Amino acid sequence: MTGITHTTALWYASRATGVVTLVLLTAVVVLGMMVNRQGRLPGLPRFAVTGLHRNISLLSVAFLAIHVVTAIADPYVTIGLAATVIPFASPYKPLWLGLGALSLDLIAALILTSLVRGRIGRRTWRGIHWLAYAAWPLAVLHSFGSSTDMRSGVLLGVLTGCVLAVCGALAWRLSRAAQEIPRARRAATALTQMSSRTPRRPTTPAFADEPANRLMTTQKAARR
Repeated sequence: MTGITHTTALWYASRATGVVTLVLLTAVVVLGMMVNRQGRLPGLPRFAVTGLHRNISLLSVAFLAIHVVTAIADPYVTIGLAATVIPFASPYKPLWLGLGALSLDLIAALILTSLVRGRIGRRTWRGIHWLAYAAWPLAVLHSFGSSTDMRSGVLLGVLTGCVLAVCGALAWRLSRAAQEIPRARRAATALTQMSSRTPRRPTTPAFADEPANRLMTTQKAARR
């Protein structure tokens, strides 16, 4: 009886932490999409946005670690440690667990590069940071395919809400980008017009001094 209770607790812990991790990863992706180039959100200062993004990211990593540990410890299915980091190496649902392993690897790459951000440079770190957008859809597919609970009821509503939230943030980001392009063009046009209207210092043609030179030559000849 105790063994059954222990197994059930691990099963629920693995499923619950998986759902929470997906929600937190969705929040991280949505924040990343809605933050502008100055690192701000509408109505929030930059330091608040940075702190919120960092805290949610750390919390998602913590729940992800619990999810992986409880999934390995659950004796209901055999998922080795190697299968959590090597894609498609699990004998149990290799496709769906392989997608989860890919998502985990991408998130691990983000964590490691963030720890050495000062050494690899901001540009390299930012390029790798875009992997977060690839880790999220892999996590969604992993959740939907590996757990039958995510295909109906409340959990299906949670999964649908996560997808709609990311799609809404993406649409908002694209609309803002479309608005910024005409603004940049108008600014460039205005700058060009201002530079063309700036009065330039008139230049004296070379032939303008020719009459004066002839007069001086005539005066010198008369004196001689």
